[in-house]
Amino acid sequence: MTRKQQRTMLILGALVFLGLAAGLVLYALRDTLVFFYTPSEVSEKLAQKELQPGVRLRLGGLVAKGSVKLLDDGVIRFAVTDTAKTLPVTFKGILPDLFREGQGVVAEGRLQPDGTFVADTVLAKHDEKYMPREVADSLKKKGLWQHVQKEQEAASSAPGATTAAAAAASSGY
Repeated sequence: MTRKQQRTMLILGALVFLGLAAGLVLYALRDTLVFFYTPSEVSEKLAQKELQPGVRLRLGGLVAKGSVKLLDDGVIRFAVTDTAKTLPVTFKGILPDLFREGQGVVAEGRLQPDGTFVADTVLAKHDEKYMPREVADSLKKKGLWQHVQKEQEAASSAPGATTAAAAAASSGY
């Protein structure tokens, strides 16, 4: 075998090895990848059978006004909306202090066959101007960005505005 053939075989072998290694890494990480969806995207993908119940995902949007309820068993039920579609969410745990109606939220969990999203992690915005980029982009596409921003500012400055976490704390949760 000539030197050129040896070099070509070595390079080809290295490429095959790197391809296999990359494939194994991606295969191992497939369960840890979590995709972000808005309620409209979830509804759309369920209708098209592109998304199956039980798949882990992140649901982002705004906490729907009047939807936060504390159940007897310590489960908190609320709805996430992108102003076009709304998806019911249940969560058992401690909500972030800044969690409240009308604010941006990202919930991570699994979609149930009945259409309810069971969250195991809930993240709330961290200041008055923050909203997850995907949620903001979705609202901008629909032309609702400024409308939602003004509602948020009005809600946060309204007298007697309370957070859901404070309401849950005051009810003995």
